[in-house]
Amino acid sequence: MAPRRPFPVDPVITALAIGYRNQAQDLIADLVMPRIPVLGERFKWTEYPIADRFSVPDTRVGRRGKVERVEFSGVERSGAVEDYGLEDAIPISDIDEAENQRNRGLGNIDPEAIAAEGLTDLILLDREIRVAAVAQNPANYAANKRRVLSGGDQFSDYVNSDPIGVIKACCQGTLIMRPNTISLSRDTWTVLSSHPHLVNAIKGNVTGRGIISPEDFVRLFSGEGIKRLLIGESFVNTARRGQTEVISRVWGKSIQFHYTNPQVRPEQGGMTWGFTAQYGTRIGGKWPDKDVGLEGGVVVRIGERVTEQVVAKDVGYLLQNVVP
Repeated sequence: MAPRRPFPVDPVITALAIGYRNQAQDLIADLVMPRIPVLGERFKWTEYPIADRFSVPDTRVGRRGKVERVEFSGVERSGAVEDYGLEDAIPISDIDEAENQRNRGLGNIDPEAIAAEGLTDLILLDREIRVAAVAQNPANYAANKRRVLSGGDQFSDYVNSDPIGVIKACCQGTLIMRPNTISLSRDTWTVLSSHPHLVNAIKGNVTGRGIISPEDFVRLFSGEGIKRLLIGESFVNTARRGQTEVISRVWGKSIQFHYTNPQVRPEQGGMTWGFTAQYGTRIGGKWPDKDVGLEGGVVVRIGERVTEQVVAKDVGYLLQNVVP
């Protein structure tokens, strides 16, 4: 019996290859928590007290009086990137067979390229899951900057809920910096985009039936400071290895409001709800391994050094249980 390979060897079926995967545009982690380069594996930033810039002392000065003296303080915070990586071992027989097919014009499969692409997909999906968990965690928002909807307030209730009023309140609820970015799941957007209040506000449809686009939504709330709507499309298998797959959305039933500044730098200061510290660039490599199969093989590895940091909880707002 010929050895089983992770790719087809029948030339009849190699003409068409279909693969289920999350597309790059489905992942929003890099927009929710932008990647910011740091100068080392460990990095620091300074957190400045709010009172320093908003508590105004007596500025009047008498003819012979002393000028009021103030002092600006800061608390040094530190962080460290973490290593994330995966590898795949490819028997040399698989590589040789794929090359043989290519030489005979029976296919164009490159096992090493497929491995690198698949590993990168999984690395990015893992990051998407981490960022979604951070963004949807109430602990990453100030106590007065999170709200839970229930019953008729949920946006799935097209009769009783008030999405315009609630969204405006969330935009007004952050401290000093209004949110410029809203993120939510595809399931939540499917419900919200057909809400009669939004349809009527944008299209003037007195029947309340229809659908709005993400661009319509951003224009409607641009006066509240919103510049971008991010819709999380990605899926993940939540079943344990070896069990029947259970495919679920990565992003859940909440809406996140963030002031996001991709230009902020830890060493220079600035304001943003959160960022991803990245040390260096994504790495990839391969090397021979004599312990792969009978004839040895090649190991392909992909990885990166990053960490997700929430640095200003007060410029974010979390709206939970938006839909049942």
